[in-house]
Amino acid sequence: MSFIDRLRAAEGHNESMLCVGLDPEPMRFPAGWRGDANRIFDFCAGIVDATKDLVIAFKPQIAYFAAARAEAQLEKLMEHIRRVAPEVPVILDAKRGDIGATAQQYAREVFERYGADAVTLSPFMGFDSIEPYLAYEGKGVILLCRTSNPGGDDLQAQRLDDGQRVFERIAQLAAGPWNRNGQVGLVVGATYPAEVARVRELAPTLPLLIPGIGAQGGDAEATVRAGWRGGADGTTGPIIVSSSRAVLYAGPGADFADAARAVADTTRRQLNAARRPD
Repeated sequence: MSFIDRLRAAEGHNESMLCVGLDPEPMRFPAGWRGDANRIFDFCAGIVDATKDLVIAFKPQIAYFAAARAEAQLEKLMEHIRRVAPEVPVILDAKRGDIGATAQQYAREVFERYGADAVTLSPFMGFDSIEPYLAYEGKGVILLCRTSNPGGDDLQAQRLDDGQRVFERIAQLAAGPWNRNGQVGLVVGATYPAEVARVRELAPTLPLLIPGIGAQGGDAEATVRAGWRGGADGTTGPIIVSSSRAVLYAGPGADFADAARAVADTTRRQLNAARRPD
């Protein structure tokens, strides 16, 4: 199954638009594990086991693993997810952005070493930086478009000579000539629901990865109403609403996984309740 097919299957099977981001910070682990980077796999696997029936995807952020010299634990985690939740796709949040042979090596890392179903990329260097990933049939590439951070305005909101904003141009390219095999999606931040709606208008069939709810303050209901149309007006692209810290660190004790499950389930229900009727 392709990444898009796996997304749709997980969305239906788990009745979910929620993506749990796996951003392990050992200093925030439960007592007894706190500060121990060797427990990264144990912590993340506990979250996965507790939430695997509630999510549309998991999204490990590679920097948290690499900074702790825990790449081997990330490989083990990816294998664990494939074993216990084979129906749930995994997005490796790497935000790579290079060209040529270097991009080919990054693509090998993502899809061959880690076995991810999709990866986040920066499109700043143009199609050359995306093409090597598209050589992996069925894998997804999710391009930064309108990100949730305030500094995104520095470039993404700037006007081109024709009046179009940069993020709008990225959305048009992603929905058009760059999407050669139906493998492309977009990252749009929940903190800008009006711009989520604009990206959805320009790219109605692309999956949208939407970070920014929970700890970053994005409004779950506004996010869903901006990005989800249930097939209306030709809008068929799934939305993947990501929450990381609010789920991971829902409880400080030995029952952290149960606390994470409770928050994930509440968030999933809030997102589902916000959907417009078909």
